[in-house]
Amino acid sequence: MTGTVMRQEWNHLTAIHWRYSAEEVQASLPDGLTVDTFDGSAWIGLIPFKMDHIAFPFTPAIPWFGSFPETNVRTYVIDPQGRRGIWFYSLDINRLPPTIVARTLYGLPYCWGTGGVDVHPETGRVDYRLRRFWPRGGGHIKATVQIGERIPGGEVSELDHFLTARWGLGTVVRGRLLYGDVWHPRWSVHHATLESLDTDLVEQAGFSRPQGDPIVRYSPGVPVRIGDLRAADLPARR
Repeated sequence: MTGTVMRQEWNHLTAIHWRYSAEEVQASLPDGLTVDTFDGSAWIGLIPFKMDHIAFPFTPAIPWFGSFPETNVRTYVIDPQGRRGIWFYSLDINRLPPTIVARTLYGLPYCWGTGGVDVHPETGRVDYRLRRFWPRGGGHIKATVQIGERIPGGEVSELDHFLTARWGLGTVVRGRLLYGDVWHPRWSVHHATLESLDTDLVEQAGFSRPQGDPIVRYSPGVPVRIGDLRAADLPARR
């Protein structure tokens, strides 16, 4: 992929997904994006993880400023050219300057608050916590996840692949729909169990309260490259 504007790592990531009606999710999307469905349903993801080692094309990883916990709420979409990608409803971190930059330059709905990711290798558990302060309060998550066995690559389900194999993202800047490439190797996917979950982030994104048991997966992480944003009616750079 050419046109890389940022490198980073997504580590200690848990993906929590619920089924939603395609109609409810489609109503939340900007013109030009179509909700992507699997088995007749749209999917809303709650994704807590540790962002690490942010770097730009000609810089080393940025210390402190470039590593922080993040939790995002997202769904899966198809752009006007038929490319599959991610649409974010919120991205919560505990660094105010990146929040302002991402909101201003990239149109991404970053929010600022406090949070942390605590990994316990001796028990195979990960704790996530977050409380949102700005630009709107009320969002929070407190979760404990038990990491299970790795799913062999050949046994990763079609649904797991649908929820993880996303090579782009959409955003709107100054009223224009944009698309950017996202590159990373295939996820190492583990079974995982939610031991506890207290959150209102999905409702804060404007959705009805999640119903039923979510699908929960964990990954130790991947290195990621983010491409430059271009109008969604133009091909992404490769």
